[in-house]
Amino acid sequence: MNVTATACKTALITGGNKGIGFAIATGLGKQGYSLWVGARDVRRGQRAVGQLVAMGINARLLLIDVTDDESVNAAARRVLKESGHLDILVNNAGIILGADASPLEQSLAEVKAVYEVNVFGVIRVTQAFVPALRKSESARVVIIGSGLGSLGLVNNAASIYSTANFLAYNSSKTAVNAVAVSFAKALAPDGIKVNVIEPGSVATDLNEHQGALTPDEGASVAIRLATIGDDGPTGGFFGHEGVQPW
Repeated sequence: MNVTATACKTALITGGNKGIGFAIATGLGKQGYSLWVGARDVRRGQRAVGQLVAMGINARLLLIDVTDDESVNAAARRVLKESGHLDILVNNAGIILGADASPLEQSLAEVKAVYEVNVFGVIRVTQAFVPALRKSESARVVIIGSGLGSLGLVNNAASIYSTANFLAYNSSKTAVNAVAVSFAKALAPDGIKVNVIEPGSVATDLNEHQGALTPDEGASVAIRLATIGDDGPTGGFFGHEGVQPW
């Protein structure tokens, strides 16, 4: 692995300006990480960075649209140029569309839009930041998945996820699990660990704040997997209670 010697630990959280993403940024910042707060909207991103800085956290805004190749590549070049490396990449940006639509009726346009962010966005961002991740001594990639992406959980009548039958969102999160396993295998020779986390039913804009957990509670799993040691797992799917069923 090509390593840049530095005492500064760096982390990027896509969609880090609100919800779970902001909670993850806060948690990592309090552990001493220098943060890149990924956001599409300048004003929202600046507001989030201002809040983090007010807490004494070293944070700066990184404009990035995970659906746009040029935006992602420009962001990756900036991080590599200004930080020299990236220790943690948290693929948090995600959307849900058509939650009220039957799977038999949801439009392909909505399905494609969800996949563009939730699946292709994860692929696009991770691939673009590999050069920066390889400059770290022990890089970690965390992908925010969902219990709704677990075939085991959505088919378990006892699970809270068994009744939410969202075609686009659920299947996009299932696809993300497979993407993570593929990246984990490809990056293993570099010592880069890649894992998916299931944050639980968290109250965010995504579900109109109907979740049972706070963003801070949901963020705890991501923070734990983002900071695992060299003996930690890779290519896994984890929640608050440990390993989750695929």
